[in-house]
This record gives sequence, structure tokens and C-alpha cells, in this order.
Amino acid sequence: MTERYVYMDHSATTAVDRSVLEAMLPYFSEEFGNPNSLHMWGRKARKAVNEAREKVAALVGADAAEIIFTGGGSEADNLAIKGAAFTRRDKGRHVITTAIEHHAVIDAFHWLEDQGFEVTILPVDEKAMVRISDLESAIRPDTILVSMMFANNEVGTVQPVAEAAKICNERGILFHVDGVQAAGHMPFNVRDMGIDMLTMSAHKMYGPKGVGGLYIRNGVKIEPIVHGGGQERGLRSGTENTAGIVGFGAAADLALRRLGDGSIEEEVRLRDLLIDSVTSSIEDAYLTGHRTERLPFHASFCIGSLEGESMLLRLDAAGIGASSGSACTSGSLEPSYVLLAMGITHELAHGSLRFSLGKDTAREDIVYVAEKLKKIVADLRALSPLWENRG
Repeated sequence: MTERYVYMDHSATTAVDRSVLEAMLPYFSEEFGNPNSLHMWGRKARKAVNEAREKVAALVGADAAEIIFTGGGSEADNLAIKGAAFTRRDKGRHVITTAIEHHAVIDAFHWLEDQGFEVTILPVDEKAMVRISDLESAIRPDTILVSMMFANNEVGTVQPVAEAAKICNERGILFHVDGVQAAGHMPFNVRDMGIDMLTMSAHKMYGPKGVGGLYIRNGVKIEPIVHGGGQERGLRSGTENTAGIVGFGAAADLALRRLGDGSIEEEVRLRDLLIDSVTSSIEDAYLTGHRTERLPFHASFCIGSLEGESMLLRLDAAGIGASSGSACTSGSLEPSYVLLAMGITHELAHGSLRFSLGKDTAREDIVYVAEKLKKIVADLRALSPLWENRG
């Protein structure tokens, strides 16, 4: 029987907070109205959706009218990228993104390439940071869109979003940010930063799965990719997921409170304790991503001469939930494209581990994880010819 159960995969998903669940429950039963209906059942649902929109907007410094609800972060990314590109295709067909984006972004750009757009993919440095000089060099007179993630889901590096936004704003280029990992975990204001579009996801901030949001700055025009009844300002047709949207609003409200009560600072302390414990006690354990410019709850490593999957299975047996690379790609036998883009070798990239803390993670959890990982690595290396024959 395991000594302790420690969930350390909050970058993949978070548990729905009890307060969020309580806010949602009435909209599965007694408050069942369609928010597009004119009668009192519909009006109650519409009021709930509008209140949630205000809460999500407040989290990122937007106006409520600038928030479009979607079925998740991937849909929001696709709406922003495809919708913006097709709206502006008469002005140019050159678009820019980075080598470490989530598949929802990367694959959307590949799809645009199939539609006749020209795509530039920016490289990153060894810390997974985009160089602003590379962005400046890539921009052309026909560039219409740049998409850059706020923070990387695999290695946690926070990108120079404000600098990139300034460059795009000065040149009249639309700037989209995939903020799925950052929204609710880092304080920022989309208006102050000059962001034109920002993607969010409820289940990354203690809300329900299956609901996301897209901030679209007032004045920015994009084409819809889902057609039908014209909901969400005509940009995302389909009857609104009222319960999920209410949950998103409650989660955004919770996140806004946590950003101001010292919770994030405590996450940073625990994150740094884990980083220091792992890198100081395990030989050939390397932190991946930037040491300080990283998500407050995120610690990622490459462990030399070992496979990530083997470590994950041992961690799971010890009651610890973690991941190797991202949750969306961890089933692949290929090493992470993010780690390869950083210049990490195939061999070392296969030994990747990601730990992401949550609001209920305690110091005792960190100590337990670090101790178990040290023993797991030692046990596996004792069986590994790679470790025995290392140069």
C-alpha cells in the first residue's frame, strides 16, 4: 500500500473546485433553460452566462463583450488563428508562430499552409525562449498574424509576450496568445500588454473540462469556423454550455482571488524546493526550461540514461501522478518536439519528467516526491546498461 497520494500533473488538468461544482449544479437540473430563449427559464440562463462572462473578463483585464465562450482551449486556438487569417487574407498570407506551440496551434498553422498561406516557425533557445530578434527578422510586409504561447506546457518557460505584442502592434499585425497554461496562474492584463486575442481553458484553473474562452480585442474582426444559430456574437454557433460556462466563471473568480492572496508566491517556493531537491540529489538530472521565467507551479526535468515512461510507472506505483512531456503527446514513442527544439538530444529527451503543483500541494508532498524520485532513479539505473556504460 502506498504511503501517500500526490497529484503533480496540474498542467494536464485540475480537479474541479468544490465552490465551482456548487455553482454549476443548479444548471444541470432546475435552472435548465436555454440562454437563447425569451421566457423566464431562458432569461435566468442568459443572466448566468453574462455574469460568468464578466468574471472571465475580469481575470485578464478585458471587457465582458470581448469574451467568446468555446468548447475548450483547442477550439479557441483554432477560431483565433483560422478566423484571423481568413479575415485578413486579402492583406497578406504570411503568418508566424513558434516551434514549441501546443498542437492546437501548430496543426492549425499547418492547415493554413495547406490553404495557401506561408508559415514561418520561429526557433527557440536552449531555455525554450523565443528570441525577439528572430521575430523582428521574420516579419514581412505581408505578415498578417503572429501566434505565441504565453507559457510552455511542457517546460514552463514564460515567453516575452509584451515585447512581441509591441512589435506586432507597431506594424499592424494581429497578435494571438495561447494563454491556456498562464491564465489564472499569473497576473496579467491583456489590454496593458497589447494582446489582440488570448486563449483560455477552464479545466486548467479548477473549472470543468469542455469549456474555454477566447478574448478578442474590441475592433478585431475574425471569421467564424462554426456556423449555425449565431451564438457568441456569431463567432461560435451552438447552444451555450450554461453549466460549464458558469463553472468557468466561478473558476475565474477563484483564480482572481488566489492571485491576490499570496497563494501563487507559495507555489513558487514549493516549485523551487522541488527543483533544488531534484537537481541537487540526483546525478545527471537537468532542469528544462528557464530557471526563473517559468510558470509558478511548474518543474520539468530530463534524467540522464533513463526512459520517462519507466519513471512514470514507478512514480504511479508510489502514488505520484506526473507526466513525461505534455499530456497531449505522452502516448507517443517519439521524444518531445519541444525538447528537441531546445537542442536537447534524443537520448536525454526520452528521460523527460514534468511535475506541476496545485493549490493544495503541501511541503510534505514535495519532500515525498523528491525522496521517491531519488530512489526510483537509483533503482532503475542499477538495471540500466546505459548508466553502467556511460562515458
